Amino acid sequence: MTTTTPIPLQAGVSAPDFSLSSTNGQTITLSQFRGQKHVLLAFFPLAFTGVCTTELCAFGEDFDAFAGANVEILPISVDAVPSLKEFRNKYAMKTDLLSDFKREVSVAYGVLRPDTFFSNRAYFLVDTSGVIRWAHVEETPGQRRENAEILAAIKNVTS
Repeated sequence: MTTTTPIPLQAGVSAPDFSLSSTNGQTITLSQFRGQKHVLLAFFPLAFTGVCTTELCAFGEDFDAFAGANVEILPISVDAVPSLKEFRNKYAMKTDLLSDFKREVSVAYGVLRPDTFFSNRAYFLVDTSGVIRWAHVEETPGQRRENAEILAAIKNVTS
């Protein structure tokens, strides 16, 4: 049996629309932000793991910088909503988390790892017209971008 490595989406293509369940009990649809806000899709492997916890808490620490750049952060993992709710509550995270339990969005963006069946850590900045303007996929799930790098990328593509 062979597995193929997915090819992640690149900057310049339209972001596939999706609707996912959120930790706030609502369904969030990417296109609901069109014409209003840029969106940072932040795929993360699994709740309650070290790098993921550090990354999502850091988003909270710099929440105002992202909001000031008119960016909505949408962290996405394959965890079920109840697990994500517990994770968010335990660390008092400022952003709602989205559940890609069926892995459809991870597949659409080319970040589902065939070896583990969870998504790789990846970032896609979607502009207000629904186009991916910046994309970065980590080599391994144990790596992450610092917020300063993400915010610099946001500034480069939104100014």
